Amino acid sequence: MLRSVLLAGGGTAGHVEPALAVADALRADEPRIRVTLLGTETGLEAKLVPARGYELATVPKVPMPRRPTPALLTVPNRLLAAVSAARAAARDVRADVVVGFGGYVSVPAYLAARRLRLPIVVHEANPLPGLANRLGARLTPFVATSYPATPLRGGTLTGIPLRAEILTLDRSAPAARAARARYGLDPYRATLLVFGGSQGARSLNTVLTGAARELTGAGIQVLHAAGPKNYDEVVAALPPGLPAPYRVVPYLDHIPSAYAAADMSLCRSGAMTCAELAAVGLPAVYVPLPHGNGEQRRNALPTVEAGGGLLVEDAELSPGWLTANLLPVLTSPERLAKMSAACAGTGHPDAARAIVAMIRQAEAGRRHAGPRHAAG
Repeated sequence: MLRSVLLAGGGTAGHVEPALAVADALRADEPRIRVTLLGTETGLEAKLVPARGYELATVPKVPMPRRPTPALLTVPNRLLAAVSAARAAARDVRADVVVGFGGYVSVPAYLAARRLRLPIVVHEANPLPGLANRLGARLTPFVATSYPATPLRGGTLTGIPLRAEILTLDRSAPAARAARARYGLDPYRATLLVFGGSQGARSLNTVLTGAARELTGAGIQVLHAAGPKNYDEVVAALPPGLPAPYRVVPYLDHIPSAYAAADMSLCRSGAMTCAELAAVGLPAVYVPLPHGNGEQRRNALPTVEAGGGLLVEDAELSPGWLTANLLPVLTSPERLAKMSAACAGTGHPDAARAIVAMIRQAEAGRRHAGPRHAAG
């Protein structure tokens, strides 16, 4: 019987939120199960996990230097300390299964589970797996992926697990009107939601303020999360006397209500953003981050190729591009409805339940294989 699960996910929302969604699904499936999240004392999980009512066990943070530096020499000893802490946490909570969601917390979790002969489940949220999950996938047959072409051996496509508040979001016309009123918007106008992550995105901010006159002149109202550091700058850049509401906020403290208020979004294309928009059927213009390994572009492609969104490179985004490509969609209820349906068709609402089933399968295999915590 599955009694205790240790979920390793820390550092960023892309690791913590899927872990919490699986935690919620485990608890919904079996209210008496012990669910513990493994993270660090300084990561996002230090606030999010206790706020959601879960126990947090911590390990030392062991980031891997991207270039050869003297710090690289300290990694082995620091990793040994993190593995020791992860092993102690797994023993303390008498974990039946260890589940990793990638990132630096997962490496010591996988190695500790291997030492304790505990079954491992791996979830990869991105099209291109990181070092941690490439390691984890070599240690287990239980590998969940979010994209069909993710290069992990034995991967099973599940999608990204999302919290119930997203999966059950009401985007009906009455709910949209109520959500718009919450933000001081006209309940009946077509609404564009703009956000660039928790800190905003300067290039999106610049283009949107430049297009504000054209957008609002076409009857479109805007809910724009500028980022706490960019709020004053965006407000000052807006033209006076706009013909439709243009509401600027520092950040979105309740993203589901923003999704409910919107007819379309303009945003970056992080894995969690793409998964949430697909789950609620909110079409978007995706503007991938212009640096990195191209991962954000890959995140958006399944929805864009299905007809549920548009994609534009950061360097190509301009007020003129928005006028030519975004306005024709936002001003056409028929095109919006078609794009919304296509977007929703790319979601994976059963992802958390699929991963819970995988966890149970892994635990059943452990029972048949022998006693728990056989190695010290």
